[in-house]
Amino acid sequence: MTGRVLMVQGTSSSAGKSLTVAALCRIYARRGLRVAPFKAQNMSNNAAVCADGGEIGRSQALQAEAAGIEPTCDMNPILLKPEADSRSQVIVRGRPWRTLAARDYFKVREELWPIVCESLATLRSQFDLVVIEGAGSPAELNLNTHEIVNMAVARHCHAPVLLVGDIERGGIFAQLLGTLWLLSASDRALVQGLVVNKFRGDRSLFDSGVTILEDRGGVPVLGVIPWLPDLDLPEEDGQPLDERAKNSPVSGQIDIAITRLPRIANFDDFDPLRTEPGVAVRYVSTVGELGHPTVIILPGTKSTVTDLAWLRATGLAERILDLHARGTTVIGICGGYQMLGERIIDLEGLESLDKETAGLGLLPLVTHFERGKETHQVQATIVDDRLCPGLAGTKLSGYEIHAGRTACSNGWLNFETHAASGMSSRSDGAMSADGRVWGSYLHGLFANDTFRRAWLNTLQPLALPLAHPTAISTTERRATALNRLADHFQSATDMERLQQIIWPEHPRSTTAFVAQSVHHKQA
Repeated sequence: MTGRVLMVQGTSSSAGKSLTVAALCRIYARRGLRVAPFKAQNMSNNAAVCADGGEIGRSQALQAEAAGIEPTCDMNPILLKPEADSRSQVIVRGRPWRTLAARDYFKVREELWPIVCESLATLRSQFDLVVIEGAGSPAELNLNTHEIVNMAVARHCHAPVLLVGDIERGGIFAQLLGTLWLLSASDRALVQGLVVNKFRGDRSLFDSGVTILEDRGGVPVLGVIPWLPDLDLPEEDGQPLDERAKNSPVSGQIDIAITRLPRIANFDDFDPLRTEPGVAVRYVSTVGELGHPTVIILPGTKSTVTDLAWLRATGLAERILDLHARGTTVIGICGGYQMLGERIIDLEGLESLDKETAGLGLLPLVTHFERGKETHQVQATIVDDRLCPGLAGTKLSGYEIHAGRTACSNGWLNFETHAASGMSSRSDGAMSADGRVWGSYLHGLFANDTFRRAWLNTLQPLALPLAHPTAISTTERRATALNRLADHFQSATDMERLQQIIWPEHPRSTTAFVAQSVHHKQA
């Protein structure tokens, strides 16, 4: 049995496609269907690691979580990780494939398109419904003959398309109607519904707007989705960091400043810190913004050497060293961990033409860049608990995703990773004698509630519970947010009409389809 498909496209980037897909995955999973997300090509340095060590976009991992399933590389077969303004590392089915300039990437479409089709076919053979996400806009006319993520996918699998517009940006009629009018007649026929996203105010005031869209576009408006504030879910790109940069700590708070590196990656590592009482988290790009924080974090990056040069050029590196000398704690995760060391050696020119780059010199580490990449889900054990007294032996979960190897014989963590060759174990992480400088390759470290709260309590006693039965965990908070998103979308959407679009033979409910699907599986 081949699973049904529904595609969500947008009038632009950040129109709300990713969260719309997540909401639909949650809604239909709660109705008993086997649902999976799919995005043929994503561009993001915010990546997740699947059980087999493959990389996919963070948004597809979140959508899989919304569907209640483990993420796989088929959900995002092509991932572009920008290394420079016009060059990206191309990840194919979870593994590094090539590094290509934008112009050269368009030349490999014929190699990548079959991979997209195979991954989608695999998902459709395993799931009742695959919710497909587009990228950017389908009306980028100069890319129509090259793209492998928007209407090319919809045409391939005959997917009905929901077109999402962002009314918060203004110009919603130009967004939705303009996109429809720029599509070819055959592509326009695939668009089966419009969604007006991020609406603020009195919904009834847009009733005439719905009529205009339907009359002039010839497509029904399935939903006007109200603005949903304070949704505690990971972001895929760095745009929301502009707002977070404006956060100012108040008296008595632990002030955590994160350097907003030009190639920042996996910044959702620090979202759990933002949820704790008494903690302010902000992103900084200048010395003036840095101020006098309690903690400075150097985050992950796609280009360690280039971003380290940026730290020096902006004066942030010098200021970080000065603040450390005055008592500020400095932390590095992944690429930031590499920066804290003494040297970065790149004999093969994988990241830089310089064979050796001086680090910040805050930890006695040397990093060697080599061909190949470490991508693993990790179970870690705390072996040195000076950062979190009393937690020696505690298990932590997370993942690593990095180029380069950093020798570490006496790390404060022990990693256990699963690979095709079997289980491996190694030491990771380093800290200064006084514990005011430390780092690790472990992404997701702060999502471990017991560690996060124990470490924050060493900075300033907050009486945060370590394992209190009523404490809300990161996992519970994520589940609550996904349910809230699904409820919000469902309440503002004509789900019966959407049902007719996906399953025209069962227009009233999914009950008949679920029964049919179960019968097929048993047979």
